[in-house]
Amino acid sequence: MKKFLFLLSALSSPAMADEAATKQDFVDANVISIFYHEFGHAAIDLLQLPIYGQEEDAADNFSTFMIDALFENQAATAVASDAAQGFWLEALTGNMDYEQVAWWDVHGPSLQRYYNHVCLFYGADPDARKEFANNAELPEERAEGCPMEYDSANFAWGTVLDDLAEAGKYDGKLVLHSDGSQEAQFIMTVLEPEIQILNENFSVPRELVVKVESCDEANAFYDSEDKSITFCTEFVPHLFELAE
Repeated sequence: MKKFLFLLSALSSPAMADEAATKQDFVDANVISIFYHEFGHAAIDLLQLPIYGQEEDAADNFSTFMIDALFENQAATAVASDAAQGFWLEALTGNMDYEQVAWWDVHGPSLQRYYNHVCLFYGADPDARKEFANNAELPEERAEGCPMEYDSANFAWGTVLDDLAEAGKYDGKLVLHSDGSQEAQFIMTVLEPEIQILNENFSVPRELVVKVESCDEANAFYDSEDKSITFCTEFVPHLFELAE
């Protein structure tokens, strides 16, 4: 798959001195990562893709793959780092005690999702991302196989993106809707550039609505019945709490 070198949003380095801006970067990056995870679910449904294993794992891989494919390297690394921290902090706040992990859940444990995300992003460009892997404390035993893990993801998702990018094949677009709240506007500001770039370079089999609205919970999900992605506004305060 050819790489689309676009800087989709103005994300600063996570090492910057301004603490408030660093928190903002963390929240922005996780909104982007979560959105692409749900877009992965949408792609699986709309294209009727075969999935071997957990669909949640496939959607996680799609999100990481999109961050690498759509962003220039410096911006991609900043987004991937903050998204990884999101998984790590979810593990910390959710209690990392073995007996407290919800092994029955369709989502993998947050700590495992952290290492999967780090490995896949590192494997996409191991020569340029050694520092990223070191900072993330990716074990050497896992790091050795990460380029092959990326090649596998590229074989699967790269083909899908090439299909979506084929001129004139589909005429569906992503449409962004908001409930008009302040929290929704915050999320809209982050998602609008992403959706604009997606619509300029890809198409989907039918219109895909992205709703930003209150759900009474910090959540995001794809609805296969009405073909929509919902991003709950409650995620904003939750992510800022994690950023603390």
